[in-house]
Amino acid sequence: MDNGISSYNRFLSGDKDAIDIIIRDYKDGLVYYLYSITGDMQLAEESAIDAFVKLYVEKPPFKGSGAFKTWLYTIGRNKAYDTLRKLSKTVTVPIDDAYYISDGNNIEDKVVDDERRSDLRRIISTLKPEYSQVLYLTFFEGFQNDEAAKIMKKSDKQIRDLIYRAKNALKREIEKEGVTFYGL
Repeated sequence: MDNGISSYNRFLSGDKDAIDIIIRDYKDGLVYYLYSITGDMQLAEESAIDAFVKLYVEKPPFKGSGAFKTWLYTIGRNKAYDTLRKLSKTVTVPIDDAYYISDGNNIEDKVVDDERRSDLRRIISTLKPEYSQVLYLTFFEGFQNDEAAKIMKKSDKQIRDLIYRAKNALKREIEKEGVTFYGL
């Protein structure tokens, strides 16, 4: 996977298949980042779709002042906040989460891993929104602090402080719940 800009440039030049590469490479990470904002997987998926539709229909220019991924996640973040603003004016009823069954050979391991990831996402979602966002961007998506700062519209120092406080808050929540995570 390149950093996405070559695929986007090919798309802008008329190669309609290049947008498929961008979606394939970035959709999962974008959805999970947007989930840290919306707290609802369906809203996160819809916001990600809106971000990709914006690329497809409006073809906004990438100015190259940062990484393509940072630019794309910023578009997704804006779409998620737009969705939340619209929803704040309506009454919604949450629908139970749907779980997918793996068709792999070791279903039990996948179920256990999915439960751990679900527990971790659930615990992170109980943290302050800024904490969950900064944790997701820096640890799950691998953004550097300066890239996370651009996406969240914060300074580098604010991001460092947020990471420190978010990690401590996450540790307290994990200890309080008594959940075991390998590697944390």
